[in-house]
Amino acid sequence: MELDPPRTAFIAVHYQNDVITPEGAFGAIFAEQATAVGIVPTTKTLHTAARDAGAQVVYTRVAFQPGYGDLVGNFPLLAMVGQQGCLVDGTSAAAIVDDLTPLDGDLVVTHQRVSGFVGSELDPVLRGRGIDTVVITGVATNMSVESTARSAGDLGYRTIVVSDASSAATPEVHQASLDSLRMLGEVGSSADVLAALKTPVTA
Repeated sequence: MELDPPRTAFIAVHYQNDVITPEGAFGAIFAEQATAVGIVPTTKTLHTAARDAGAQVVYTRVAFQPGYGDLVGNFPLLAMVGQQGCLVDGTSAAAIVDDLTPLDGDLVVTHQRVSGFVGSELDPVLRGRGIDTVVITGVATNMSVESTARSAGDLGYRTIVVSDASSAATPEVHQASLDSLRMLGEVGSSADVLAALKTPVTA
């Protein structure tokens, strides 16, 4: 694997209190595997290396206005948001977890669909910075991670999903999603990505 850091963005998908902490609205579904896989510390290591190498760190967060006037609940997953009254913009529940608090220079993109690209400024923001490669981590592998990766590929980005910095409700679901993603982009380990950040791109 090779990476050109100035042309690479690390997209961190839904590292939010309501999604990956045990007390969060979706914690009963996603927290156990997120903790077991260790996606937060692994992602933190990746982000540190990415910043040091000159890559862009981007957080995507799903959040809605009070009253959910911007929620389209045509998916069961999104309908659950309104039913549970969660992920309200401006609340701590919708915030990025403390261990991954965005730093100066990081970007935070808020959206209301499953893919971080749909209905958001993510694509123009990346293109404006000359980004052509995205490295994706987060939750859930088979939902927003995969949906964001599919959108990125359709938009022409080279797409890499980090296998040990993403998780789903079960290991089996996670693995099945990675198997699909290998046909739509690249799947690599955090070790692969860290090594690529340290290796100069060859002409």
